[in-house]
Amino acid sequence: MTAITIRLKGCRKAFADGTVAVHDLDLTVEGGETLAILGPSGCGKTTTLRLIAGLERPDVGQVLFGDQDVTRLPIERRDVGMVFQNYALFPNLDVAGNIVYGLKIRGMSPLVRNKRCEELLELVGLQNHGKRSIHELSGGQRQRVALARALAPRPKVLLLDEPLAALDAQLRERLRSELNELLRGLGITSVFVTHDQGEAMALGDRILVMEHGRVAQLASPREIYQKPANAFVAGFVGNLNAFAVTSRTAHGLKVCGGELPWRAADMPNTVYCRPEHLRVMESEGHLHGHLLAQFFQGAQSRLLVDVGGLQPLLVDSSDNQLHVVGAPIALAVAPHMLFTLNA
Repeated sequence: MTAITIRLKGCRKAFADGTVAVHDLDLTVEGGETLAILGPSGCGKTTTLRLIAGLERPDVGQVLFGDQDVTRLPIERRDVGMVFQNYALFPNLDVAGNIVYGLKIRGMSPLVRNKRCEELLELVGLQNHGKRSIHELSGGQRQRVALARALAPRPKVLLLDEPLAALDAQLRERLRSELNELLRGLGITSVFVTHDQGEAMALGDRILVMEHGRVAQLASPREIYQKPANAFVAGFVGNLNAFAVTSRTAHGLKVCGGELPWRAADMPNTVYCRPEHLRVMESEGHLHGHLLAQFFQGAQSRLLVDVGGLQPLLVDSSDNQLHVVGAPIALAVAPHMLFTLNA
């Protein structure tokens, strides 16, 4: 089956209180692509997912699956599989009963249902779990059952609403990798909503960052991180250091704590870099200040460095050398790691 393309054309959705959740959204999700919709609470990401699912109907605009206009079709006629944040499993049914529930409603024979159930149990790594009760399962196992149930009817589109949010951090990390492998293997068009930037980076072929019901940026994870479209995207996806520029010098830009290398001829008001792009130097550097704190984070340490600005700088250092709080510290940054942002 060829993976279908999803298109939203000029979709707008407002609620009874007048709140506009989505503003004139134009969006294309390519066939076989996994799109992550990322943003803070109230940005319109869940409403966008519900418009695709058929749980909401746009006030204006169209939703198309391939060449088919599905704008007015409810979810049960759109051929989508959906995994909810709370999984919405039936506690009175065992694992197999949950997985084949949709197939049973469609009138498929027990033989076909059982065969499909076995295929899906193997796919999600729950072989020999078919007869278990839902309350006997861990959170991660329940998530897999919900995913298997969504995939059982072989949907054209898979939609996931915060699929890992209910799990603890360690389990979420492991299942993130497993879900990524599964989605790649299926080749199905998938859209998932998350507020977790790490999850979006790991799973999305592209990321749609939303702000106040509008597209802030739609790009690959690498481009979103390295070339954010504006200050909102840069601040939401990862941490950021901001430097207020006071003057142009012969070799760069004068800022609090020192002078940054800058190759362009212009003099921006503010330049930025990510914490991992600042390097701790033995003596000389572009910036000088003193250490406020150091936090061990396993593979790296997070340093807070005061160079006289409004906020301390964040420095992610991979050498994990123990530094003395209050001691002088020098920092350097490569010119190509500095960037400017639109408002």
